[in-house]
Amino acid sequence: MSEKLVAVLPGDGIGQEVTEEAVAVLEVAAKKAGKAIRFERAPVGGAAYDLTGSPLPPETLALARRADAVLLGAVGGPKWEPLDFSVRPERAILGLRKELGLYANLRPAKVFPALADASTLKREVIDGVDMIVVRELVGGIYFGQPRGIEQMPDGTERGVNTEVYTTPEIERILKVGFDLARSRRKRLCSVDKANVLESSELWRNTAIRMSRDYPDVQLTHMYVDNAAMQLIRNPKEFDVLVTSNIFGDILSDEASMLTGSLGMLPSASLGGRVALYEPIHGTAPDIAGQDKANPLATILSAAMLARLSFGWEDVASSIEGAVQRVLDEGYRTADIYRPVPGVTLKQVGCKAMGRAVREAI
Repeated sequence: MSEKLVAVLPGDGIGQEVTEEAVAVLEVAAKKAGKAIRFERAPVGGAAYDLTGSPLPPETLALARRADAVLLGAVGGPKWEPLDFSVRPERAILGLRKELGLYANLRPAKVFPALADASTLKREVIDGVDMIVVRELVGGIYFGQPRGIEQMPDGTERGVNTEVYTTPEIERILKVGFDLARSRRKRLCSVDKANVLESSELWRNTAIRMSRDYPDVQLTHMYVDNAAMQLIRNPKEFDVLVTSNIFGDILSDEASMLTGSLGMLPSASLGGRVALYEPIHGTAPDIAGQDKANPLATILSAAMLARLSFGWEDVASSIEGAVQRVLDEGYRTADIYRPVPGVTLKQVGCKAMGRAVREAI
């Protein structure tokens, strides 16, 4: 069996802590299943800027390109906010997406029964939620031209960003959504703002045309403002939700609250030969280095890596089952700790949570 190489890019803040726990869990699960895997680390984001003057050094990008998969922590923080926009840590993520051709972001939001009371919503609303947000990653307003801040003749400034999508960009992300829906419960909700945005009108028309090739998938459409409301009102109505870059960014963060915490949501970015996996949370500089972070989103991202990049279903299921067991046993990091009458919970830190998952494997 050929050895798989994972490029580990810890990043900044709690990214460095949660990534190490995920690596340890993936290593244990792979070894138990008799799989060969190795890890190589490289700096990215603010940590890379401090070392090299670039948030995405050539050596880091080269490692990502030759790896079989990339595991990313999180990047950014107040320390680097004064930097020019072109060298801020977040540019590393955009650069990786562009250079690796990662146009599709999968963000599953599944409510673990043991955490139903950790959500701010009522149990009857979120119990049984199991959905995936498919977000377009390399188009739309985050990449469209023209963009920038310009001086006006009257001395004021004008900020410009452009929402742009082409038919091929829309078709390829919708195909991911349709194919994923076909493999699940055969329901696809396409989210847009076609009543006011021409780019969304093109998006909706393209979705309708493509649906003829997927007669077994039920396609519905929803304006983004209504989708934001329905995610809170009746989240169980969603199976697969596909949408643009900015709408997907916002809605997937909202969906995370269904699960109780940003610390529970993994993600996968697909499209090129090498896929990238990361938790959807940020660097949380207020708790960095204090062993308080929740590593489960990154651990679950490692499970997605095993399944989608390597085809290791046994490894992925082993990790996900272990997470389920430690939650059922009452292990909680601070972000998901909600006292429940009659239930004994164990509040633990990042390292202890990772160790509990490894022991469960």
